[in-house]
Amino acid sequence: MAAWLLSAAGCMSPEEAHRSANEEALGLVDQRREELFGPRDAFSIEPPADSLRQRIQRGEWGADEAPLDLPALLEIAAENSREVARRKEDLYLTALDVTLERFRFSWIPAAGGDVTASGSGGEGESVSGSGGASLSKLLGSGARVLLDVGASFLRLVGNGDGFDVFSDFGMSISQPLLRGSGRRIVREPLTQAERNLVYEARSFERFRRTFAVDVVNRMFRVLQQRDIVRNQTQNAESLKVLRERNQALAEAGRLSDIQSDQARQDELRSESRLLDVEQTLTDRLDDLKFFLGLPIDAPVEITFAELEELRARRGELFDAYEDDMEEEQVVGLALERRLDLMTAQDAVTDAERKLYIAKDALRAGMSVFADARASSPANKPLSPRMNDVDWNVGVDLELPFGRLPQRNAMRAAEIVLVRAERTATELSDGIRADLRALLREARTRRRTWELQQSAVEVAQRRVDSARLYLDAGRADTRDLLEAQEALLSAQNAATAALIDYALAKLSLLRDMELLEITPEGIRIAPDWNVQASAPMGGTAPTAVDASDLRTETRT
Repeated sequence: MAAWLLSAAGCMSPEEAHRSANEEALGLVDQRREELFGPRDAFSIEPPADSLRQRIQRGEWGADEAPLDLPALLEIAAENSREVARRKEDLYLTALDVTLERFRFSWIPAAGGDVTASGSGGEGESVSGSGGASLSKLLGSGARVLLDVGASFLRLVGNGDGFDVFSDFGMSISQPLLRGSGRRIVREPLTQAERNLVYEARSFERFRRTFAVDVVNRMFRVLQQRDIVRNQTQNAESLKVLRERNQALAEAGRLSDIQSDQARQDELRSESRLLDVEQTLTDRLDDLKFFLGLPIDAPVEITFAELEELRARRGELFDAYEDDMEEEQVVGLALERRLDLMTAQDAVTDAERKLYIAKDALRAGMSVFADARASSPANKPLSPRMNDVDWNVGVDLELPFGRLPQRNAMRAAEIVLVRAERTATELSDGIRADLRALLREARTRRRTWELQQSAVEVAQRRVDSARLYLDAGRADTRDLLEAQEALLSAQNAATAALIDYALAKLSLLRDMELLEITPEGIRIAPDWNVQASAPMGGTAPTAVDASDLRTETRT
């Protein structure tokens, strides 16, 4: 019975509050992200129902599972990363702030009441009670409207009479005319909350791109180490074959023991190095699993196809179009697209609004108000006496004396504006410097990789020639051992150069704001156009116009 009464009174259960908050906040996040970045997957802060970590802990993932590729690693990292979860929660909480500010401009209901029994000793004397309900609303002009209705009852126990019931109805309105009036000032909390949601959505999107590049970096470093292990294994096998050949020739008296021992010594050294690089690979895999939030002992492997594809065609992200782009184009494109710079520019607009409000606080305060109230006769609660309405009309005036706190607030707002402008300029200059350096690094890394490819070819020819000359008796074992060592170094250096080039290009694209994270992995944003980019020192990002935020609130 008590639960039914609470439900009838409009109480909200924790489950309903959770569901209602999610519907509003998640809906706002999805709307803003789609407006800013186009269609996106539905946003959620709830942990996945069946993550890879959970499957591993339940024993549903074994060593025979297929190796993980980049999309899988990105998904796993997003599922388990504490930082991703925190950034999602920040975005969600910012959306909750918007729902609160919208609520302040809606009709806000309130209701309540009380019942009191009084007496003396063991005798009751009276029972009384009252209740009421109201609706209030803040309008965009700053006006406040209040509608209320109340009822009360009284019964004197001693005389045996029934309850006397009364009611009253009231309405009041107040409107500021000077300080604190006007839509721009009154709606400022809502405007700022809406803009904060845009800023947090941008920040989350840039974080996703930066985080994805970090995942790629860690993945390629593991693959690089695995390639080193493979090269070292092949080198050890080649040295074993050479040692067996030399040993057989030495036993037959056709080769000196010195050359046989040289081959054996290099074989042992190669086996020792193989142990070291295998241990390093295991350590890097463990570090990656820790970063991904997976159990360290999980039997997880990464597909080698990612590196092979990079070798085969360098992937669609790594085409060498940076040679066709001037520094001015790269920087101009970044200045048009960088999300953090857009937010820094918009912070200047925010500071300008705050300064306007601080200046308004120096003005005198004046507001007009009016209220009216009608009461009912006893026991006729629905028949108010409309010909006997009590009313008041007046003006409140507050002269602008003692405004030192407001003066200080205005001066602080001026300084905040100057700082916001300086921060935006500093960030713009930093982007210019970083992009110029990244472009030069990408070009250098690409040229280094091309040189290392040539070095591998030369080293391979050297090995082939040394082996032929050795078989013909025109070279000794040391020549082949040195050629083998040079080939191993060239192969490892070529892999390192390729990965360094890929990561340098990826960092360049990230800081040009050209990356998009999709369920299939990472791709270049399809809407970019080099020819449309502004030159160095060109147009800054456009500030967010609050009128474009499509708020559903109407005031």
